[in-house]
Parts: sequence; structure tokens; C-alpha cells
Amino acid sequence: MTIATLLVMTLCIRLGFWQYDKAQERIVAQGQIDQGLEKPPVQLSAGISDNSQWRYKRVTFKGTYMPEYEILLDNRVHNTKAGYQIVTPVKVVGEEAYVMVNRGWIEGNLNREAPVYETPTGEYTFVGDLFFPLDKVFTLEVEHSANAPWLSLWQHINMPRYQSLVPFKVKPYMVRLAPSNAVGGFVREWPVPKNRITLHLGYAYQWFGFAFTFFVIYIVLNLKQLKKGNKENE
Repeated sequence: MTIATLLVMTLCIRLGFWQYDKAQERIVAQGQIDQGLEKPPVQLSAGISDNSQWRYKRVTFKGTYMPEYEILLDNRVHNTKAGYQIVTPVKVVGEEAYVMVNRGWIEGNLNREAPVYETPTGEYTFVGDLFFPLDKVFTLEVEHSANAPWLSLWQHINMPRYQSLVPFKVKPYMVRLAPSNAVGGFVREWPVPKNRITLHLGYAYQWFGFAFTFFVIYIVLNLKQLKKGNKENE
């Protein structure tokens, strides 16, 4: 019983710290977002990498939409309605590489037909927040082939795979178009880390509570067993 109780308590405590660490990560990320919004957007740099200096930073650049290799992210929900997020590559002025710009959410239809929308032509000034998608995401969607016709419907953004399929260089990050930037944007209520901080902390305290509960149960049962043994010895 002692070993089993220690194992269960250890598991609960580890899960509690795991959720607590996730909450701390989101607190840091929210701080980065808040700092970025307080400052004017910076010019998009050629040497951006996925680190604390650039993550969620607001940037600006000039470029042109290239919708030929556009992506529609499927199964995106907004206000209980299903739809898509439109992600379009943009040719940045003065650079060879393209930048993927998430233009926001657009409502789908019951027939699952591709949404109808317009993509502006010509050169524009873009303003948005840097976002680094995960390199590895579990998905059941069919793998895209470089020799097959372009399939615009994707379940998740996989930057390495996208980079391998298109005939041009693509930056390893995405720019989520700012709500104030009306350059071909749709609904842009981007999720923020603070929305889940309380959730992660609640889970952490819940796991810590489970560990404490098992400890109390263990003490109570052992005290009862001890009292029972003392009575039998009298």
C-alpha cells in the first residue's frame, strides 16, 4: 500500500507541475504579446528565428499576395460556427523568400464547398504578429505530393512540409494579420495565452489536491490499522 500510494502521489505531483509550467509559459507569452502591442511595429528582418526576442512581436513589411499556393485551414471555429482560416503567401519587397500571412477566419457552408472570397492585387503594407507553428502535428490528413495538383485544404500548418512543396523560399514563421490592417483580412480574433492560464493553473491545483487527498487517506487508514493493532495487543 505504501509503494502504491507513493507512486500515485508522485504521478499526481508531476502532472501538477506539468500544468503549472504550462501556465508559466503562457504567462511569459502573454507578457511578450502585451509588450509588442505597446510598441510600434518593427520592420520585418531577414534574420528572424524562433526565440523569445521575436515571438509574438508585431512587424510590418511591404509585399504582394501570391494566392496560387494559398492554404485554407479547415475546421476552424468562431462563435460556434465552422469555417476556415485563409493563409496566403506574400512576396516581400526586397527579399527572395515569401512570408505566410494568416488573413483570418471566414465562415464555411453546410455543403462543404470552398468559400468564395477576394484576394487584393498589387503592393500593400502589412502589419501583423509573428507566429511560429509547430513543426510536428498529429494529423490524419492525406500527405501532399510535390508532383500532384495543389491541394489548398489543410488541417494544420506544417511549415517544413509546405516549404518542400512550393517552388519558392518560405520563411519558417507566419504573420497573423493585425485586426487594424485591412489588407484582405477577414475575422481576426486571435487566441491569446491568457485565455488558458487560469485553466492550466486550475488543473495544476487539482492534481496537487489529488496528491494531498491520497496522502490524507493513507494517513487515516494507517492510523486506523495502528489503533486496531493496539486493541488486539491489549
